[in-house]
Amino acid sequence: MITVKASPTRKSWIARVVWVVTTVSLLGAAVGCQDSASQQAGPAEVAFAPQVPPPITRSQPAKVVVNLEVTEQNGELARGITYNFWMYNGHVPGPFIRVRVGDTVEVHLKNRSSDKTHTVDFHFVSGPGGGAPVLMADPGQESVAEFKALKPGLFIYHCAANPMPAHMANGLYGLVLVEPEGGLPKVDREFYVMQSEFYTEGAVGKPGLQAYSSRKAAAETPEYIVFNGNVSSLMGHGALKARVGETVRIYFGNLGPNKISSFHIIGVIFDRVYREGGLTDPARNIQTTLVPPGGASVLDFQPQVPGDYTLLDHAIFRVDRGAMGLLSVEGPAAPDIYKKVK
Repeated sequence: MITVKASPTRKSWIARVVWVVTTVSLLGAAVGCQDSASQQAGPAEVAFAPQVPPPITRSQPAKVVVNLEVTEQNGELARGITYNFWMYNGHVPGPFIRVRVGDTVEVHLKNRSSDKTHTVDFHFVSGPGGGAPVLMADPGQESVAEFKALKPGLFIYHCAANPMPAHMANGLYGLVLVEPEGGLPKVDREFYVMQSEFYTEGAVGKPGLQAYSSRKAAAETPEYIVFNGNVSSLMGHGALKARVGETVRIYFGNLGPNKISSFHIIGVIFDRVYREGGLTDPARNIQTTLVPPGGASVLDFQPQVPGDYTLLDHAIFRVDRGAMGLLSVEGPAAPDIYKKVK
């Protein structure tokens, strides 16, 4: 057997090679661990109307989990009038969900219904049915699916099980904000407002428990058009609140299912309107904005004068059906902007 003895110089070269290979391997393992950690699922930011979850502060995409549960419950539609609402997480509208572009969104849907199949069509999802086919859950079952948030924007979600119009009209809807990289311009207050229609057998104002009318829904003749699932949700103690000079943002969605909203706040000019949920190139100095069924807009403004401001659908007779709310603004008077002369 022949043995070759390595020279000191060769030994030094081999040692350096081993050190480099080991270092690269360790760095690769560390990066892999960081990637794995970044993909560990955490809960998505959610809140219920009119509240909005806080802005996302992380600078990288993550894996987030959204838990939705479908239930049915009688609740107040207007004073003295109740309705059998179909709900996500016990509220109409369902939770406001806040994620970031590039996030992987893992959705868990639990169907607590005893006799109906339910699902979710997310308008932010790129793929068949907005995810509805893979989230379809039979009574008493749970479905789970993952989706990539590819585009920033403000998006509707709603049930898409058959018959889809009935599932939408009875309360199964909400909003998802997919923040762009770097987020949106900061504001002082954010609110979640969603318009929708209810088709009851009884005429508007008829007291008692009201059943859903598929006949009126097909004819597109709602008895109620409301904000946040109730005629008085944004009135009285439910009024939105701000102070003079604060920057205010409303995330406004229109479920429909049939009517276009002409959203307006009396006495406010919107500084920025991100129309139809797109978060680039906002329109400026807008008085009223059209929001189609299944659409959304982001509205920024800054009240300059104290007082009560009325939110409404400027198809004005809809106010009599419930499409009205209040923003109460406190602060010092501004006689240089607004005053009575005589």
